[in-house]
Amino acid sequence: MAPAGDAARLLRGAGLRPTRQRLALARLLFAEGDRHVTAERLHEEAVASQVPVSLATVYNTLHQFTEAGLLRAVAVEGAKTYFDTNTSNHFHFFCEDSSDLLDIDTSAIRIEGLPEAPDGKVISRVDVLVRLVDKDG
Repeated sequence: MAPAGDAARLLRGAGLRPTRQRLALARLLFAEGDRHVTAERLHEEAVASQVPVSLATVYNTLHQFTEAGLLRAVAVEGAKTYFDTNTSNHFHFFCEDSSDLLDIDTSAIRIEGLPEAPDGKVISRVDVLVRLVDKDG
């Protein structure tokens, strides 16, 4: 993503006002292609890039981006959430030893036998999280 212009267009296209903090966080999030990031990690990156932003603002912004369809939230542990810049329907490996979240090739998984949704409801997506540990651990 090019600096401010593309980030501003991205935010406006999602119905978000391109504030200084949103622009800075969008550039950090989307500059290097698809990635998975926690709020804490993004806050560390912002501090390292000298972006003056609180952790609370990072959390709020990530949730706003998710509600606007720019990110996908992936819950891993109770309160541990990763934010994925790839919003397509796909699945994940979670490495318990390193806390890394990795995409799974969607052609590697076939979902069968889904239950019928209750009356008045439709299935919006199916989340698959495959947990991994080191063989020697």
